Amino acid sequence: MALRQINAAEFQQEVLGVDGPVLVDFFATWCGPCRAIAPMLDRFAEEHAQEVKMYKVDTDAEETLSTQYGIRTIPTIIAFRNGAEVKRAIFPRTPAALEELIQA
Repeated sequence: MALRQINAAEFQQEVLGVDGPVLVDFFATWCGPCRAIAPMLDRFAEEHAQEVKMYKVDTDAEETLSTQYGIRTIPTIIAFRNGAEVKRAIFPRTPAALEELIQA
């Protein structure tokens, strides 16, 4: 199951308006490291579907969100809890790194 890509209009409802943890993958289609971790993110999302919501945001298509959250390096995964950013990781390479984000 691939992560669903959301846009700025959906971000408020799907990320900021949610109680509980949400992970957002800020990526770009041309980014090699983004493509490299995509299968891991998809597996993690499937295995943790009951615990956390996960989405992806294309930094090229959603420049406003990228600027708002200070995305300078991709892939950047930001953990939100109850609508607030709690932690971020740049190019997390393991499921354990994602676990740390949802535990924040």
